[in-house]
Amino acid sequence: MSELTCEVCFRHCRLKEGAVGFCRARKNENGVNVPANYGRITGLAMDPIEKKPLARFHPGSWILSCGFYGCNLACPFCQNYSISMSDETTADYETVSAERLADLILNAKNNLGIAFTYNEMMISYEYILDVAGRIRPHGKKVVLVSNGCVSEPIVRKLLPVIDAANIDLKGDREFYRELSGDYDSVKNTIALLSSSCHVEVTTLVIPGKNDRLDWIREEARWLASLNPDLPLHLSRYFPRYRYTIPPTPAETIFAMKKAAEEYLRYVYTGNL
Repeated sequence: MSELTCEVCFRHCRLKEGAVGFCRARKNENGVNVPANYGRITGLAMDPIEKKPLARFHPGSWILSCGFYGCNLACPFCQNYSISMSDETTADYETVSAERLADLILNAKNNLGIAFTYNEMMISYEYILDVAGRIRPHGKKVVLVSNGCVSEPIVRKLLPVIDAANIDLKGDREFYRELSGDYDSVKNTIALLSSSCHVEVTTLVIPGKNDRLDWIREEARWLASLNPDLPLHLSRYFPRYRYTIPPTPAETIFAMKKAAEEYLRYVYTGNL
């Protein structure tokens, strides 16, 4: 039986024949690394672009949002854990071909394009490429909402077809260790995308985890080195999934906004 190493993200899962990776989305199928959740849509809705959140990319527009199941992280505060932590046996999904989704995107009225969101979509990059190839020639936009924890070759495959992205930067290196994530992958993804398309960054501010003013200054300074006009969203945390930490005080969000504005022109607050 053929075993393979998945190179889609930092985990490098070793997959025996028929096995799926940590993300529940990549599978060894006859010795080939395939997206097991290809086209298995768990959510489809029209959203204002600001909900992604994207504050400075076609403001006032509406965009069709879709997501699958699975994620290569397991954040204990995940806002969409009911789908991101699901697999093919527990997720409520409908299989939608790339052709059919493209038709939905093109025929939806007043629709900017497609936002791949709700779970970690870059681990199923093949579907993104298949849909993007069908809609971008018609002027539709492709948006990613991602944790950014994917390998550089995957990001580079997507660069030509992505018009905008919002990437989570969850905290410092120590916090990513706690999350079993990869800090360097996220920063590399942000840097690569910002050189090619419109990028905004979101940090969910959690008391005692990533609410230090010295860290937000460091984050803002680094983002400004890429582009001082790169928008940063600071969102207020509320207890979710496995975290019972009390909600972030609004005063903390405002203090962090003020600190980040020492380096960035556009800092937004959310969930207040």
